[in-house]
Amino acid sequence: MKRSLVIALALCASVAGQDADKTPEMSPANYLMNLASGTSLNPFAWSMPMLMQRKYSWTLMYMGQGFLVDTQQSGPRGADKLYLTNWGMASAQHSLGSGQIMFDAMLSLEPATVTNRSYPLLFQTGEIAYGQPLRDEQHPHDFVMGLGAHYVLPIGEHTLLHFYYAAVGDPALGPVAFPHRGSAAELPQATIGHHWEDSTHIASNVATVGVKYRWMRLEASGFHGGEPNENRWNIDWGRMDSYAGRVSVFPSRNWTAQFSAGRLTRPEPLEAGDVFRTTASIHYTRVGNSGEAWATSAIWGRNHNTASQHDTNAWLIESAFPVTGKDFLTGRFEVADKDELFLEQREPVRVRAFTAGYTHDLATKSNLETGIGANLTSYVIPASIQQAYGSHPWGVSIYFRVRLKRS
Repeated sequence: MKRSLVIALALCASVAGQDADKTPEMSPANYLMNLASGTSLNPFAWSMPMLMQRKYSWTLMYMGQGFLVDTQQSGPRGADKLYLTNWGMASAQHSLGSGQIMFDAMLSLEPATVTNRSYPLLFQTGEIAYGQPLRDEQHPHDFVMGLGAHYVLPIGEHTLLHFYYAAVGDPALGPVAFPHRGSAAELPQATIGHHWEDSTHIASNVATVGVKYRWMRLEASGFHGGEPNENRWNIDWGRMDSYAGRVSVFPSRNWTAQFSAGRLTRPEPLEAGDVFRTTASIHYTRVGNSGEAWATSAIWGRNHNTASQHDTNAWLIESAFPVTGKDFLTGRFEVADKDELFLEQREPVRVRAFTAGYTHDLATKSNLETGIGANLTSYVIPASIQQAYGSHPWGVSIYFRVRLKRS
């Protein structure tokens, strides 16, 4: 899988070089409007659900969504819970010199709406609650998910320089994070490979410099490598002790791919060692006649822990397919090496997860889009951990979704 992703990245670059005239040339203003979290980008064909407003000489943008979810899980370590995941973002954009400046803030009420500091997610690991590592649970997002500023300056006809600083933000490491990824738009739960792929989307003291030339972009970031602590209401400030770099290619409006690597200094407070993370991903978006988008992602992430010397991997393929303008099929297949499921675990175990789901849009009232849906996840696990989880663990999530969208 790793080799396939790297080969596909090379093919994307080859296509871009041969077909550069089809690569979208973007003004600084349009480029900023397409950003997801931090400086990450979905394919340009992905129409980000958002409201826009002109106020004097400023362009204001608003985005947000929430899922009210009831989760039921099987087995000795499964759990049931009703919870609400959510986030909202506002940005203000203005011309400055020959470039564009944008301020953005992203907030979440999950510290209040995800009670007891987690929601159930079998085989999930990463971060802490009540002083203990989370196992089979997903942490809520911090109240402040993002707070930063961008400046994009055109240099020549085809080149953009991008400067980004955030007290809380997303460095140049990994794909678009799952809450903002087009292919995950109808999946309320996190991926079990989150801490191999995109967990740095809420980092502190982030500085990034990037240059985009035609179909390629190069970026370098410095940031604080520690994961957020379990006080989800504060900003977990830390010195800029970690670094990352990312190369992205945009062969056409429908495709984007990235390869990134970085070193995270002591990301987990209860674990020794730093983490070297490497990721690669390919994303595809195709817009149908009704305007709804089919979005698909393939993602690989690897962590090397300097203390345990473990090399662990996570792979993911996910897709959101619009059957009609109001009906969506979703799928996610994951493989993840887990080395933190048990207190005295010495070696990683490989977990496979298959998720299939359906969402139906109910109505659009003004700028609110509502829908209901459900998904089922089935897991394949090695015999060595079946006593703890059961031979055929599964989970079901039923949800009500609301998001901001252009009317």
